[in-house]
Amino acid sequence: MANSKRILVAPLNWGLGHATRCIPIINALLSHGHQPFIASDGAALTLLQKEFPELPSFELSSYQIKYAEKGKNFKLKMVWDSPKVIKAMAKEKKQIKRLVKLYRLDGIISDNRLGVYSKKVPCVFITHQLNVLSGNTTWFSSKIHQKIIKKFVGCWVPDTSKKPNLTGRLGHLKNSKLNITYLGPLSRFEKIETTISYDLMVLLSGPEPQRTLLQEKLLHELREFKGRLLFVEGKIQEEQKIQRISLPNGHIELYNFMTSEGLENAINSSKEILCRSGYTTIMDLAKLEKKVFFIPTPGQYEQEYLAERLDKKGIAPSTSQSNFTLADLTAIKDYSGLTNFGTNIDYETLFGVFSRVKENSEPTSTSLST
Repeated sequence: MANSKRILVAPLNWGLGHATRCIPIINALLSHGHQPFIASDGAALTLLQKEFPELPSFELSSYQIKYAEKGKNFKLKMVWDSPKVIKAMAKEKKQIKRLVKLYRLDGIISDNRLGVYSKKVPCVFITHQLNVLSGNTTWFSSKIHQKIIKKFVGCWVPDTSKKPNLTGRLGHLKNSKLNITYLGPLSRFEKIETTISYDLMVLLSGPEPQRTLLQEKLLHELREFKGRLLFVEGKIQEEQKIQRISLPNGHIELYNFMTSEGLENAINSSKEILCRSGYTTIMDLAKLEKKVFFIPTPGQYEQEYLAERLDKKGIAPSTSQSNFTLADLTAIKDYSGLTNFGTNIDYETLFGVFSRVKENSEPTSTSLST
């Protein structure tokens, strides 16, 4: 196609949320005749390679993000690891420069990868965190993040611009000079009317060691669960593995991971969901209009804020990881559940940003030949 563009899509490898919410973006690029390229690292890259095995993909330098084992040490661990993040950003800037030149890219979509940027082509940043919550340093961390976003030609926020919305203060600024476009919540899923096969689905994700710590906690607490239980570990591996664990009053179907199609069917056919309060998970469950119980990652201000906000609004109950017990799940029935805030995205207009030639840049080819 004459107007086809080569667009690099690069999500952050911090849990699986950044990668999964890029899936509808990649599908939209394909349906509009563009050529997506994928770049990330770790589980995020592996997931997208499994979803789009036919697309070119590249490994970027890892930020090596790991959570502290104790939530109270979360901020200290982030500060301690910041030199590694800065070093990785410098490396990925060089990698992006090489990819832009080698593959004649026409544009870049970075989902929270701070070093994925080029002066040669239009670059867009995806984030739901215009404000970065970090306790008593929130003002400073937010200003730093906004300064980075300002380099990009646009910022796409996967939420609605007005109330009601899902992000609250995270995704909304007063008197901002950023070029913000609100997409509406992004989800790779569609709601399907189907038979309920599971009484509870546990959906895990996120960096280690907290993912494993929660899994161990839940497998212990859910031993007395009465009913059909589906447990997805969120570990992206070469092959899908399925175990059946017998319980006194039921059983657990334990999967190491599921592809998008499998997850869509599983969530639709589950009565209730137990999971982290990561924003991408919230968007997915809102699209499918599910009743859910949240356990935020200890010390992660964003997840704690989102869980507390939805709890106060009577939408979904939550508790801390250390305090969770099986009895807490009975609260789900007293909450309204998530509602679909979905909107129709005008992708043709959205992708029009990549038809612009950046000032002082070299012309880029629109040919799809290699």
